[in-house]
Amino acid sequence: MKKWSTVIIGILIFNTVLAEDGYRLWLRYNTIDNVSLLQQYRQQVTSINCPSDDARLVSANQELQTGLSGLLGKKIPLQTAVINGTVMLALPTHLPFIRKQIGDTAMARLGDEGFIIRTIKYEGKNITLITANKQAGLLYGAFHFLRLLQTQQSIRQLSISSTPKIKLRLLNHWDNLNRTVERGYAGNSIWDWQRLPGYIDQRYLDYARANASIGINGTVLTNVNANAVILTADWLQKVAALANAFRPYNLKVYLTARFSAPVEIGNLKTADPLDPAVRKWWKDKTDEIYKYIPDFGGFLVKANSEGQPGPQNYNRTHADGANMLAEAVAPHDGIVMWRAFVYSSETPEDRFKQAYNEFKPLDGQFKKNVLVQVKNGPIDFQPREPFHPLFGAMPQTPLMMEYQLTQEYLGFATHLVYLAPLFKEVLNADTHSKNENSPVAQIVDGTTDEHTLTGMAGVSNIGSDINWTGHPFGQANWYTLGRLAWDNTLTPAQIANEWIRQTFTNKQAFVDTVQQLMLASREIQVNYMTPLGLHHIMGYGHHYGPAPWYNKAPRADWNPVYFHKADSIGIGFNRTATGSNALAQYQPAVRQQFENMGTCPEAFLLWFHHVPWDYKMHSGKTLWETLCDKYYSGVDSVRWMQRSWDHLKNYIDTERFNQIKQLLAIQEQEAVWWRNACLLYFQTFSNKPIPEKYEKPDHTLAYYEELEFPYAPH
Repeated sequence: MKKWSTVIIGILIFNTVLAEDGYRLWLRYNTIDNVSLLQQYRQQVTSINCPSDDARLVSANQELQTGLSGLLGKKIPLQTAVINGTVMLALPTHLPFIRKQIGDTAMARLGDEGFIIRTIKYEGKNITLITANKQAGLLYGAFHFLRLLQTQQSIRQLSISSTPKIKLRLLNHWDNLNRTVERGYAGNSIWDWQRLPGYIDQRYLDYARANASIGINGTVLTNVNANAVILTADWLQKVAALANAFRPYNLKVYLTARFSAPVEIGNLKTADPLDPAVRKWWKDKTDEIYKYIPDFGGFLVKANSEGQPGPQNYNRTHADGANMLAEAVAPHDGIVMWRAFVYSSETPEDRFKQAYNEFKPLDGQFKKNVLVQVKNGPIDFQPREPFHPLFGAMPQTPLMMEYQLTQEYLGFATHLVYLAPLFKEVLNADTHSKNENSPVAQIVDGTTDEHTLTGMAGVSNIGSDINWTGHPFGQANWYTLGRLAWDNTLTPAQIANEWIRQTFTNKQAFVDTVQQLMLASREIQVNYMTPLGLHHIMGYGHHYGPAPWYNKAPRADWNPVYFHKADSIGIGFNRTATGSNALAQYQPAVRQQFENMGTCPEAFLLWFHHVPWDYKMHSGKTLWETLCDKYYSGVDSVRWMQRSWDHLKNYIDTERFNQIKQLLAIQEQEAVWWRNACLLYFQTFSNKPIPEKYEKPDHTLAYYEELEFPYAPH
């Protein structure tokens, strides 16, 4: 990793910025460049006192020594004696006075992973106490304390209590065993299976550190389009080696289970979940996994979707399949995450409706260690989707949120799109399932229906690129997942502010500019890609670039034309009672808002209505004029992002400044491509001109339709 060179003369500090490649993510620990604040911190932090009777405490101790020594520009020693300025990590079992000092009620609220950071007097000395009920809490508390210094917060009189809102906070890697990554835009898989189990790359440890720093406590190593080979002994040894490397950072390993594994690697003739031999095979296989990995988390399953095998192959339900696996992992305290992303191999009706239709009738039929993992929206990780109608519809079943960090439909790793506004838009949406305040966030965190098993997952955007995510700002989306899963009340602005300060600099002019840019970026991208509720109009298969004209896919709902339904009358998918009636899956208050074009939020208008080209929008302009405005404003806003970034050259390292500058140039070119291609195509139906005030497309529609991208990553 590249570091800063620091020369200290008296009280003056000269930081020479060396090359930065992004590898250190938000854990850079460069010496604080605010001289007065640095002096304060040095007075308040003089030593570390931490037991080492658990691997997680060893990790916390190492992180504090590395982080504090780097941030304060001098070695902060580990000591057994307590002096003024000691940072003490301890459980009540280490020091009985803690429970009396903190109180039983406050300690009980922390659960197994929460922590308290408090400034106290101990043996007459002023110390910073980090305490918890379990070692995991001390690890997370150590990282939080370092974050306070990284973001230059006051640590004079601390009184912080923090407990995760969500129990399972996971990354889902869509990594294949040949090291390709489905929807991977940052290089190959970081799992070097060929050299495992004998070689533990430092990258695995840094991966675990990064996850621990934001509270992520689980990782699914393999693609949901699963390969049964991962469950064989040779491969389980490799998985166990990763689990051993991750354990000191409280990061559990999970695997995807291919439903047909009993046939493919077990020599059975069936994978019927009600067959006793199949149930025994899974029980025995699970017992074997736990011998290799005693704290194995459990299975993630994609079944009967997009050609994957599942219980419906045997006329069984999703509950039958999930419960079979749940029984196998239950004796080991394992869990099953059963994905609700399903749609039939035929296209009998609106794809929007299929997950609800299959899972809603099964509410209450899943075993208690099963979570149904639901994508944030009903189609497939689009730049904007309404919340999934299953949220609020299955009160007897814990529903786990699935987001996508890798930008499959959001410009890959060449577009700067900060996803916290997207994630929060969904979490804040009111399902009206119990009353007028039943937001998705409270469905997911178990508050509404009193579930204690809760989860949130993000499809990973991590690859072998030196900076982990391809685009430097892709790191912010990984960071966001962890922070929101820990505390879903955080705002996009708060998370962005933290990330900027740790990843780049605390200089206020830079922070303010980049925060504004990040917060606007998702809406900007929606405008130049899929405004007003357009969706799934990307290129077929690879999803790179616009292709609203495509209609040659082997099934209807793989074609963009299926989703926008443009004709001479208007554009948009009618999901009201006169169309597919998908709106009937929402609670009445939600349905009533969306089913009327006058009350439907314009951001979702074309999701739910086929709207005439001359329809008057709230602004008084027609739909066509508004569509043009959105596409052109999206491009103009990317140019604003470029200008804003250009002003920041003197605040950060040249390497990352230039990298982002180049990526923004690509984003501007592709935004223009999206705007021109879509408006020229939709113009063939509207028969209306692009307003004179706008720059004209520099190519014909035929030019855009003939573009091919055989090497675009899938």
